[in-house]
This record gives sequence, structure tokens and C-alpha cells, in this order.
Amino acid sequence: MTADSTQSDAIWPETFGTETERIHDLIDPVRFVLFDFDGPICRLFAGHSARKVAEDQVRCLAGLGLPGLLSEEERRQPDPYLVLRAVDRRRPRSDLVEELEKRLTQQELSAVASAFPTPYVDPLIRTWTAVGARLAVTTNNSPGAVRRYLASRGLLECFAPHIYGRTRDLRLLKPDPHCLHRAVRAMGADPKTTLMIGDAPTDFEAAQRAGVGFLGYARNERKARLLREAGARHLVPSLEPLLERLRGSR
Repeated sequence: MTADSTQSDAIWPETFGTETERIHDLIDPVRFVLFDFDGPICRLFAGHSARKVAEDQVRCLAGLGLPGLLSEEERRQPDPYLVLRAVDRRRPRSDLVEELEKRLTQQELSAVASAFPTPYVDPLIRTWTAVGARLAVTTNNSPGAVRRYLASRGLLECFAPHIYGRTRDLRLLKPDPHCLHRAVRAMGADPKTTLMIGDAPTDFEAAQRAGVGFLGYARNERKARLLREAGARHLVPSLEPLLERLRGSR
């Protein structure tokens, strides 16, 4: 599906009034919700730039005399998860990968203190729980960082024990659907009534491979463009219409 064919399905602020029925049709049958973490639930690196984390990984490799493990394009990437995956492809299950993953986990845990909650998501999570939906987190982030953040917001009980994050096998990071499959199996979910909310093309691909519905959260036009180009049809720049729909259906 091309970006042109999906662009009209994005719900941007100026078109909320005419487009929300599409989202109603998408979320009304939902009984199981899989949230990506960094983006839909919070901006984990809001006060701790993801670019700086990626640059720290590149410096670490250079300090070890291994800058050649990354291509020039990979060294410029502001995404620490892309850097981690790139190193794992070339040195799978190595001590180097283990060290980089540990450093990233510590940076994620430190970033929790300054993470910025996504607008409307806290009441959305509580409302979805109140109306009987079962929720899980399916993410490439450290599950420890997810638990720490959710506990700090009083939201852990809405998800626990269904938090499925990064494992030692980095080949299973999204777009591999491994964490989604784990959530679906553990909750006894029907994929037909399961929705994933994510903000990246890897989330969309994982949802498609897992056979579950997908709603893209795109807080800016760049995010929206990347999701459209990946083929995502349903996008929102805010979670407010989901919250309003759930409250109106109670």
C-alpha cells in the first residue's frame, strides 16, 4: 500500500470531527490492547536525548577500536535500538553486544525519572481497564524500565504481569512479532479483538505479522509520514479521541 493511498486515513486535529468514526469502528470491538512503550505511553528520553544515547554507543565502539562495525549511515542514526541491532547482526551473542545492551538498559532506567507522559494516556489506560479490556506492553525497551515507569504513575496494576520487553536474544526485537505473540498467548487473546498502539514502522510490521489490528500514534508529521510509508492506515496525532470514545461508551 502506498503512502498516497493511506494519507487520507490519518486523523489530524483539523479533521477530528469528520474522521473519528473510523477510529470508533477500529476500537469498539477491542478487548485486548498491546501498547508500545516509548511513544504511546511516554517519551522515555524526553529529558535524556535518544540521539545522545546512540552517540554514546558509537563512542563506546570507537573506544574499543571497533568503529567499523557500523556503517556511516548507522553511525549517524539517532536510534540506539538500531545501533544495538546492527552490532548484534555482526557480533551475535558476543560479550560486546551484552555490554552495549547493559549500558542501554541503565540509560533507560535513568531516563525514567525525566520521562514525559504521553497526553491523555494515563486516563486512557485506566478507562480501558475499567471497561474490562486487558492490557499489555509490547516493546523493544527494557521491561525493568517499563515497570519502573508504570509504577511511578500508579499504572503497573493495569498491565502486570503482561509486560513483554527486550530479551537477551536481540533478533527478536520488533519488527519480529515475538513480544506480541507472547502477550497474545499469555492473555488468551483473540487476535481479531486485539489492537496494538505503536508509533514506528517496526510496530506496524510486528502487528501485521502477529495478525492483530494496529493504530499508529504519530505526534508529528515525520512520524506520520514514516507510518504511512510503511502502510499503516489508521493514525492519530492524539489519544484524546480514543479516551472520549471509551468514556462515551460506558
